[in-house]
Amino acid sequence: MSKNTVSDRFRKVDVDEYDENKFVDEEDGGENQSGPDEAELDCCFSTGNLNAALHAVLKNPPINTKNQNVKERAVLLVLKVLSGFKSSDIEKSVGSLDRAGVDLLMQYIYRGFEKPNDNSSAMLLQWHEKALAVGGVGCIVRVLTARKTV
Repeated sequence: MSKNTVSDRFRKVDVDEYDENKFVDEEDGGENQSGPDEAELDCCFSTGNLNAALHAVLKNPPINTKNQNVKERAVLLVLKVLSGFKSSDIEKSVGSLDRAGVDLLMQYIYRGFEKPNDNSSAMLLQWHEKALAVGGVGCIVRVLTARKTV
């Protein structure tokens, strides 16, 4: 008889820990996420600095919160900012974002596609085209496979 078969050390390993189908909901402190700051956005709108408004609205995304009202309010604020841009300024604004910013913008664009209103689909398609040009196909893949959404 071999020495390895006598050992009982293998019985102390929790095999359920390595099960890929076991889902554990991660709590990352999303209770205190309130989304974008409306006062900062109003300040940017009053000065006419839409690029700063875009950066401000993407600064504090409610990704970890489970409060749907906060998420809906954030989406409405982002759509308000995006609709304020002229078609010629979109490419420059998207180009000023980093990779995470483009991914977050793409998440908001897809959320806008979920509930279209008035003329939002045409505007969102313009933003999608420019974000795709900057972020590439990988941006879309990251957004569609993300577990935590806005």
